[in-house]
Amino acid sequence: MDPLVSQVRRELRENTDEKKRRGAQAYFKEGVTCLGVGTATVHRIARERIADLKGMTKGEVFGLCEELWRAGSLEETIVACDWSYFIRRQYVPGDITVFAGWVGKYVNNWASCDTLCNHSVGELLEMYPERVADLKQWARSRNRWLRRGAAVSLIIPAKKGKFPDDVMQIADILLEDPDDLVQKGYGWMLKVASQARQKEIYAYVMRNKAAMPRTALRYAIEKMPAELKRRAMKKQA
Repeated sequence: MDPLVSQVRRELRENTDEKKRRGAQAYFKEGVTCLGVGTATVHRIARERIADLKGMTKGEVFGLCEELWRAGSLEETIVACDWSYFIRRQYVPGDITVFAGWVGKYVNNWASCDTLCNHSVGELLEMYPERVADLKQWARSRNRWLRRGAAVSLIIPAKKGKFPDDVMQIADILLEDPDDLVQKGYGWMLKVASQARQKEIYAYVMRNKAAMPRTALRYAIEKMPAELKRRAMKKQA
């Protein structure tokens, strides 16, 4: 085990709280392993070790992240996400395959999925827009976390008004997905996209509301004016 990973694990365990651990375990439907460390403390521990990463190559940092992902606890995966995001200026287009591998092999809960995809994957897409095509492959995966990741990777870019066509194409692929966490993921993507492009997203919702699960629909229209929400939620005769 790498000494830096050992140090992080030791610091996490020194900050565990049994009450938080039980609460976190109950919070997730999936069988997630939690140490019981508060989110702010996890991010602080990750930040405090960033100085140790500065002399490393991207491959070495990704190797440390992989070791943390393999360990499997929620807190260790969040440290891995923070570290992979720290070296974002070194990303190249092919790094999307590294991130896809982590999602496909290691992610087992929405928190780890969203932390990696919102930040590391979202940043890579803004740097290399051509790799948004990879998300359409993720959206067709049998793996629920890749499907959710296809949507939540666009959360930050979509909030800025970017990738409008891709947002709707991914929503098309996921439109009737039976998994509620995937529904919430693409509904969230549509919701943030509506903040910059309300007219287009409202039109998309109205075209597709008969097929769209109510969970996704509610998420998608959450930030819209009350009258638009009322029309969107009205059941068709």
